[in-house]
Amino acid sequence: MLTTWLIFMPIVGALVVWILPLRTSRAAGGVALALALAELGLWIGAVAGFDYGKPGLQYETSAVWFSDLGVSYKVGLYDFSLWLVGLTVGVSALAIAYALWVGRERPRAYFGLMLLLLGATTGVFVAQDLLLFYVFFEAMLIPLYVLIGLWGGERARSATIKFVIYTMAGSLLMLVAIIALGLTQGTFDLTQIGTSGSVAMFLGFAIAFGIKAPIWPFHGWLPDTYRQSSPEVAAVLSGVVSKTAAYGFLRIALPIFPGPTATMRDAILALASIGLIYGSLLAFRQPDFRGVVAYSSLAQMCLIMIGLFAVTDSGLSGALLQMVNHGLVSASLFLLAGCVERRTSTGQFALLGGMARGRPILATMLITTGVIALAVPGSSAFAGEFLVLNGVFSRGWGWSVVGAVAIVLAAMYMLRAISAALHEEKGSAVHDRQRDLRPAELGVLLPLVVTLLFLSFWPAGVTAHSFSNAPTASVTEHFEAPSP
Repeated sequence: MLTTWLIFMPIVGALVVWILPLRTSRAAGGVALALALAELGLWIGAVAGFDYGKPGLQYETSAVWFSDLGVSYKVGLYDFSLWLVGLTVGVSALAIAYALWVGRERPRAYFGLMLLLLGATTGVFVAQDLLLFYVFFEAMLIPLYVLIGLWGGERARSATIKFVIYTMAGSLLMLVAIIALGLTQGTFDLTQIGTSGSVAMFLGFAIAFGIKAPIWPFHGWLPDTYRQSSPEVAAVLSGVVSKTAAYGFLRIALPIFPGPTATMRDAILALASIGLIYGSLLAFRQPDFRGVVAYSSLAQMCLIMIGLFAVTDSGLSGALLQMVNHGLVSASLFLLAGCVERRTSTGQFALLGGMARGRPILATMLITTGVIALAVPGSSAFAGEFLVLNGVFSRGWGWSVVGAVAIVLAAMYMLRAISAALHEEKGSAVHDRQRDLRPAELGVLLPLVVTLLFLSFWPAGVTAHSFSNAPTASVTEHFEAPSP
């Protein structure tokens, strides 16, 4: 029942927020934050009670949904999905806290939609039935559409339309693949489905996940959507929602389609490598804070794809660690961008500069997050990227060279962003009366940064047992042994 509570407590909470006469942003946001923190408490209980030495699904709940089609409501947690649920709950709670501090118009609608997004995203990570997975995967789109379209920037409507068109096109392909796979296998139960050799079905899933991530060349919706969203929605979209796509590859595409994965592996590694370099170069050229974070997210998702399609133990572990790292880093950077924009009304580097003077807390938060993002040795990002490059090296040393070049580029664009905001000559949008981070803002950012520092000291907290049980433990068995 615990996984069901994780899904439906925020969804029911959204209905409560919508129904109760909570007329102020503080009241609606306070209720939403209390529910999100309760969700975090449930997840901590799941971590405490999880048996990491036990193979198979845990906290399982199953009930027949459509008996004629073999469709069921089946949910549960594997060790690797446990950490992604924690990322979802933690980032969402802090995003709600940030929105509570800022204050939003029509607060009941806004905070209810944030809770609905939390429940749907959690459902993706715990669903063990293909159609149930699809329901939650699509349900995320509903609150995102409204949150971006109504509370976004000046061009939010066009950004939302582009986002919906891209994601709906991919989702329709995935639906066809799900129906075909379920009918040919005789079940939609992910724990019962065997392997398939269909390249067409594999591509149906791969394109849908590639759009949602996004990876190159399916990223056309990314820059406008990340720029036009409110900072906390961009934080959730980049930090959490994109990980549902990587999880889809890890939970569905790789274990169910080992033959097509082997056939398409080099092509996908090539696309991911192009996207990694392309995203890094564009991030370096961006004139604004959010543009840097948006294109760095494209690059990092491509790096995660390289780890996944290395299909080695090291590559998979590095991809999972990098999912968590990137989720925390991108959420922190988007919220920091929001803090800068609240003070200066802009994220344009030409109008910023000199913000470190008189604002030591803001500078410390940005520098710490930025240094971790550029993967200095000893950071959690360094551990994740090292595992990815080590894993893909056995598939060809050229892939590792591309990854190493991208690490250098990441250092360049992140140092440029830090310098442009904090250390260069003061721009016209920066004034001495603009204050440092307030306690509420620090309270939102500090847990993210502290978690990144904790993972830097103990990355094995995520990777040590994350692939010790089915189905992911058997993924690499379908591929040839890595060459020494």
